[in-house]
Amino acid sequence: MAEKRNIFLVGPMGAGKSTIGRHLAQMLHLEFHDSDHEIEKRTGADIAWVFDVEGEEGFRVRETQVVADLTEKQGIVLATGGGSIQSKEIRNNLSARGIVVYLETTIDKQVARTQRDKRRPLLQVDDPRKVLENLAVTRNPLYEEIADVIVKTDEQSAKVVANQIIEQLGF
Repeated sequence: MAEKRNIFLVGPMGAGKSTIGRHLAQMLHLEFHDSDHEIEKRTGADIAWVFDVEGEEGFRVRETQVVADLTEKQGIVLATGGGSIQSKEIRNNLSARGIVVYLETTIDKQVARTQRDKRRPLLQVDDPRKVLENLAVTRNPLYEEIADVIVKTDEQSAKVVANQIIEQLGF
């Protein structure tokens, strides 16, 4: 890759953005970033704590700044938070500053992949499936709207999905 291009991964919780992103970055010799991990690094606290103390609104303000900062870099793979897509500013930054890849997955896979994860504040409820279904209604059209490429992640390993992305992008 002569020109350093950015690849931004969007999609719901449990789609595999972080895992696939790490493989993709390694295969393309790019730097990998995860917006949630960057928020934790900057605040010195985990996402659940930020949600508890600042609420979702406070978290989203931090997320918008982190994504703005990270998308200014060149030659990165960025795994975004599932809800980041709700911000018009984030959608604009992603679209303008790199290639957006939507990692699509089913609600069943999301439930299976997130059921034991206590680090997802929105899913710490009695019926996480219902939450995921409701989020999909509002977020999936936004993922589709800004995606340059859509890749299904359900029945494949992270490495296979990363290879598919590389193939589709012509790298």
